Amino acid sequence: MRLILAIFLPWLSFFTIGRPVSGLACLVLQFTLIGWIPAALWAVFALSQYQTDQKIAAARRAPN
Repeated sequence: MRLILAIFLPWLSFFTIGRPVSGLACLVLQFTLIGWIPAALWAVFALSQYQTDQKIAAARRAPN
């Protein structure tokens, strides 16, 4: 669901992963039609990094 959000509303996906400053910067970038593609790519990349960080944190919490 977040991936679809990252493609169609990139700025909103940053707010869902707890990065509001990046979300506002993405919104400014998204105001132009040409900026929409870089904003969507940036949001997808940030979402993949967020998911990786979540997996690493879960692995650190797991008992050995």
